[in-house]
Amino acid sequence: MQDNKLNFSGEILSIQPRIRLMRSFDESAHTYLGFNLFLNGAIESIREANFVIAIGKGAQTKFLFRTGDNIKGLALPVQNLSLEIAGYYKVSGLKLLKREDREGKIPKTPPFTGVPPTLQEYRTHGCYRLFVKTYKEKCWQCIWGCHMAVEIIRDHWKPHLKKYRTETFCYGSRECPWYVAGRKRQAPGRKPGMVYIEEDDEEEIW
Repeated sequence: MQDNKLNFSGEILSIQPRIRLMRSFDESAHTYLGFNLFLNGAIESIREANFVIAIGKGAQTKFLFRTGDNIKGLALPVQNLSLEIAGYYKVSGLKLLKREDREGKIPKTPPFTGVPPTLQEYRTHGCYRLFVKTYKEKCWQCIWGCHMAVEIIRDHWKPHLKKYRTETFCYGSRECPWYVAGRKRQAPGRKPGMVYIEEDDEEEIW
């Protein structure tokens, strides 16, 4: 397995939580897997590339990665891209090559960078839906933004029949000047025409 891994190196442009969302009509559940590192660098023979590496919470606890870090390691291409935002995972040989920001403090204005919270802190904060365009233009840089892979089960009696998509969320404060909620999400039911439209997000819990 190690021989099949690809060498990568680059600068972290953004770091965000790696969270997967399961939807089944009016039910939903989040799985907190680790972190996604958005890199600019080289992956095997490809130079000057932008790519995303998925790491576990243990690696983040050890290195406390933040925007601006230069790193290298080995990773495998993701087997099922429907379940990940990242293109590469199962990382080994991680090394921190260079760090400019020694303190890693979170700034008071967006984009909020620095060392991200723990996964438990993200879970405690909770999240709000975030307009896709706003995420793509601005919030991909922020530690409170999150691009999630979504797995949809239409029928509990036929759990093998699944659909996949992605959704964007904010784990920060809705007082952020960048925040835009966007449209309510919908989830299909097991019968034709059945659609669940999510309720408005709850009040601020910070």
